[in-house]
Amino acid sequence: MTSTLNRRTFLGSTAAVAATSLAGTARAAAANDKVVVGVMGLSRGRSLSVSFSGRPNVEVKYVADVDSNRASACAKLVAGTGAKAPTPVTDFRRILDDKSVDALVCAAPNHWHAPATILAVNAGKHVYCEKPCCHNPQEGEWMVEAAHKHKRAVQVGTQRRSGPQTIDAMRKLHEGAIGRVYLVRAYYNSARGSLGHGKPAAVPGHLNYDLWQGPAPRLPYLDNRVHYNWHWFWHWGNGELGNNGVHTLDLCRWGLGVDFPIRVTSSGGRYHWTDDQQTPDTHQVSFEFPGKRAITWQGLSCNRHRDGFVAFYGDKGSLELDGNGGHTVYDAADKVIEKVTGKSRGDIEHIDNFTDAIRNDAPEKLNCEITEGHKSTLLCHLGNIAQRTSGAINCRASDGHILGNPKAAALWARDYEPGWKPIV
Repeated sequence: MTSTLNRRTFLGSTAAVAATSLAGTARAAAANDKVVVGVMGLSRGRSLSVSFSGRPNVEVKYVADVDSNRASACAKLVAGTGAKAPTPVTDFRRILDDKSVDALVCAAPNHWHAPATILAVNAGKHVYCEKPCCHNPQEGEWMVEAAHKHKRAVQVGTQRRSGPQTIDAMRKLHEGAIGRVYLVRAYYNSARGSLGHGKPAAVPGHLNYDLWQGPAPRLPYLDNRVHYNWHWFWHWGNGELGNNGVHTLDLCRWGLGVDFPIRVTSSGGRYHWTDDQQTPDTHQVSFEFPGKRAITWQGLSCNRHRDGFVAFYGDKGSLELDGNGGHTVYDAADKVIEKVTGKSRGDIEHIDNFTDAIRNDAPEKLNCEITEGHKSTLLCHLGNIAQRTSGAINCRASDGHILGNPKAAALWARDYEPGWKPIV
């Protein structure tokens, strides 16, 4: 069912709701209160719907997708687990209209992450936002501003921040297990096929393509974009670096103890297939930070042979980390001194951390609060901007802004469909 609210009316109504919530009239969850959520975007959101609904005292009241078939199927999936059946909706703004809803879970395409999050916090909702937290750097800064302005918990879905063995590995790094860490290497590999060449086609009757585009300027419907291949077009997505690279880059930045880079270099391109894809399938990026520290990321979208996940190098040894938190510590002679088996990626722990922050009115207790999520996502954006322009950019150490390169700086923000520009 589609909301009857138009865009302009909605912006006004969310501002009013935000005002009342800040005045203390909106429902505040106590430590043992049920947390009510709505989930937006039902690709990754299918899994999140099941996970959230399975947590103690959490209700998934709505599942939203611009594809009505996916919304209905997800509602049945959640009900099939024994949880209360959520209401399937096409327009996620129905979730924001409901004052009984505490939080929006945003798993829609990347170009929706920041606009939906900002609308949600303006409406007094907390947000669990999937990675990357935004489509471009400007949106990340807006998200931080909006979350703090309205005192909402905004958690970014880099779930390894809540993985017990990963937390243990980071503690060891910060306590000097391998000395001063100066380099981190990260990798991502997959075996994606060709996109081919898209053809104009009729929009399927079950898809609201106008709402799918939402804040993005309108483009014609082609048959090889929706539901997944939008990742590989700059208009909506951020390539493999933003899609999967953000997970490892978040770990790299966390372990290295850095915020913003001072120089970013990038090389690669679309090497494997000749098709419509705009983003690289073969990509190498280097990030340099103050204090003689660096991160490198290598992404291969079309070859599964991999070198590892994340490796930290220090002046007294090294530490290798896998995707489930397993880690091996080596001394300076490359001898194994400790090996820990990974037991949890951190998905459920990340959800519990989010709902606990809501119940306790403690956004500062989030394991990946939007401030940290923005910093890690920004690395992806800067790597892509370097790739799309000169191949190398210099940045301001205090906030990552691009220096002395107008062409690259122009990609800090994007244009919006009229009426859809986020308002903090």
